[in-house]
Amino acid sequence: MKRRNFLTALSYSTAGMLIPVGLNSCVAQTDAQTSRPKRLVVIFLRGAIDGLNVVVPHQDADYYRSRPTIALPYPHEKNGVLDLDGFFGLHPELQDLMPLWQQKSLAFVHASGTQITERSHFQAQDYMESGTPGVKTTPDGWMNRLLAELPQEKPTQALNVGVTTPLILKGQMKIANLKPGKNSTARISTDNPYVNRAFNSLYSGTDDLSRAYQDGLKTREIVIAELNQEMISASGGATNVNAFVDDAAEVARLMVGNTRTQLAFMDVGGWDTHINQKAMHNRLLPDLGRGLATLVKGLEPIYADTAIVVMSEFGRTVKENGNGGTDHGHGNAMWLLGGAIRGGEIYGEWLGLKQSVLHQNRDLSVTTDFREVLGLILQQHLSVSHNSLNRVFPDYKLTNKIDFFA
Repeated sequence: MKRRNFLTALSYSTAGMLIPVGLNSCVAQTDAQTSRPKRLVVIFLRGAIDGLNVVVPHQDADYYRSRPTIALPYPHEKNGVLDLDGFFGLHPELQDLMPLWQQKSLAFVHASGTQITERSHFQAQDYMESGTPGVKTTPDGWMNRLLAELPQEKPTQALNVGVTTPLILKGQMKIANLKPGKNSTARISTDNPYVNRAFNSLYSGTDDLSRAYQDGLKTREIVIAELNQEMISASGGATNVNAFVDDAAEVARLMVGNTRTQLAFMDVGGWDTHINQKAMHNRLLPDLGRGLATLVKGLEPIYADTAIVVMSEFGRTVKENGNGGTDHGHGNAMWLLGGAIRGGEIYGEWLGLKQSVLHQNRDLSVTTDFREVLGLILQQHLSVSHNSLNRVFPDYKLTNKIDFFA
């Protein structure tokens, strides 16, 4: 087999080696300077989740006037929202997250997003992933640029699940592609001892191609060994009910383990609720809540040093449409979890839902730029310098209007 064909088939490249971890998830791995490196997990909800029906302003009368059929009932009513602070409530299907709110390690930043009005899912996602809203030519993602700003005394590597690397992780830093799905430790061609010996000999040199092969093989060996050990321990009667829960558990195992994973990215699709939104949320949100709770539980040994961000490309219209759903909107809610987060609070400036304050007379206005939230995490949690922050989010300056760190 030709070298080029082999590398294509097994996804060995300067971007890394195919290494399975979990469905639709990506992790970025780095050897940290200290024994307790700070961690960041970013979860992207693709399709534009309706933040107004997740973090519900149940004391805003305009919410109920705008959504006569899909508005969630008041707290303590049948299928009512779970009260958070007396004004906002959580969707009842996210009940698995309430202990985190009560423990003050869960918070939300409402009316957040990008100031650029973009109703195309793909373009809006690109803006959020590149970290340069309004600029369509940015070739790399902000998490890849962040990876370049972390300590580089030892080799740093980013890992991605899937056949393509999401924009948020594209860039100059190395990426190793991870095989999606439950078969995280499934055998690949080079696990065959004959093939392994042949290619170890073929790629034993010091050229870039050989080094890429050697780096990918070494990373795979570390990940497979760790996951196999953890899976043996976790198999005592426990079952995972969906892909996100499975993947969240695996990402947590990797971050806690000896691979010293410092950054992680996962994405979950299915949130474009133009039709029958209530039923779709009732079906999808329990999985999301359980997955996040599983991630938090798995990260327990390092949870104090971890920040988790859940975000989506934009929100949805304040008014429901004629199909029991909502259309593409603007402002949304970002979710924050972690031991370092000052939880139990809703952050951001809430202008309300009166027609006079809506964006373009239809959407929740954005009062907190998403880069403000991420930039604060990078600065205060990951100790990224001012100059480094400018390279991660060029042309954006923190306003320091919010502070959600304990």
